[in-house]
Amino acid sequence: MNDITRSAAHPHEPDLDALREIVALTIDTARRKGASASEAALSRSAGLDVNVRLGEVETIEHTRDNSLGVTVYFGNSRGSASSTDFTAAAVRETVEAACRIARHTAQDEFAGLADPDRMAIDPPDLDLFRPWNIDADEAIALALETETAAREHDARITNSDGASVSRHDGDFVYGNSHGFLEGYSSSRNGVSCVVIAEDSSGMQRGYWYSTARDPASLEPASQIGLTAARRTIGRLGARKLDTRNAPVLYEADIARGVIGHFVAAVRGANLYRKASFLVDRLGERVMTDHLRIHEQPHLRGALGSAAFDGEGVATTPRDLVSDGVLQGYVLDSYSARKLGMSTTGNAGGVHNLTVDAGAKSFEALLAEMDTGLLVTELMGMGTNIVTGDYSRGAAGFWVEGGEIAYPVEEITIAGNLADMFLGIREVGADVDARGGIRTGSLLIDQMTIAGN
Repeated sequence: MNDITRSAAHPHEPDLDALREIVALTIDTARRKGASASEAALSRSAGLDVNVRLGEVETIEHTRDNSLGVTVYFGNSRGSASSTDFTAAAVRETVEAACRIARHTAQDEFAGLADPDRMAIDPPDLDLFRPWNIDADEAIALALETETAAREHDARITNSDGASVSRHDGDFVYGNSHGFLEGYSSSRNGVSCVVIAEDSSGMQRGYWYSTARDPASLEPASQIGLTAARRTIGRLGARKLDTRNAPVLYEADIARGVIGHFVAAVRGANLYRKASFLVDRLGERVMTDHLRIHEQPHLRGALGSAAFDGEGVATTPRDLVSDGVLQGYVLDSYSARKLGMSTTGNAGGVHNLTVDAGAKSFEALLAEMDTGLLVTELMGMGTNIVTGDYSRGAAGFWVEGGEIAYPVEEITIAGNLADMFLGIREVGADVDARGGIRTGSLLIDQMTIAGN
């Protein structure tokens, strides 16, 4: 077996065959130890993170991680163990540890591998590996360019929390005793900046970032710095609001979190535990009737793309919501069995979950709202998926006559997710693709804004 931990095996030079050998050895060892079924997932990653602040280098980190996880089944008894060592001896010890656990675990009729007929066959290459051949010195120069652009934009930019440049490359291989054994390499690169502005009204912090698999798709460093600076300057003079009810417009980056609450509400583990306000709502209208939410797992180069999920199940495009009606849940094989359903290929999460964009630009959404709150920042964790009750600290801008009037802070926005989803009036054309959930800004008809 190849020693893939040696320095030559950098993810810039992926050797998936060597990693498949390790996973195949793991599965074979489990079989020889008497396991009726087994699965193993191996990941290897390497990266560079550079941070600068006030024109000086703060940190340079080179990272390298290995992980091998194995799960064995003796009938419906399950045991799992993991290791960071990929040698044959370590594989044997890890499998033995998983077997010892399984032999002392109660039977669970829902435990087991995903069904063999759901395995991905000849999974497509989704162009997920676009390594950034940037060294530490080049990354430092880029981070300094980003921060300098921000700090020089306006004299009111008086301090900085720094600029960062990162590149991360990884390899992933999954196999199981059905005979499935596949893997892929992937990249994720990013540039970010956070600065602080100050005037007679006080201090404000703002940020901006860009992330992509392909470094050529990143925003220019100077533009990232300028955007961070402008957003920070725009926060100066923030006011508080009296308590009121008003429409709320979630900026696209923040709107991703609202859709994330929907994902949590239709996730299998919450459904079979009866811990979601959307239990037993399949086939019912749960959102405004013009809304469509769907998975696009095979978008080439996208951050949420995957040809198969964490159990080897083939991913497929599908609707979760169409015309406002709930069409599907987010299930792995275990939660699916608990619910008497079939896996949806979501072991490990959703894949490019997309809220179909409307035709209106962000500026047109402001005009559509006329008077209300633009949310650009959320704080706290005040969401109850069981009841749908929602309450979050927020900051943003008060809008009057379709124009931004002034920044606001120290407010709370509250409502119920069921009402919020049904009250989505518009989805903006300004889709933010910097994550596994892709959505434009969301305009919600009415929420409670608590202030003074």
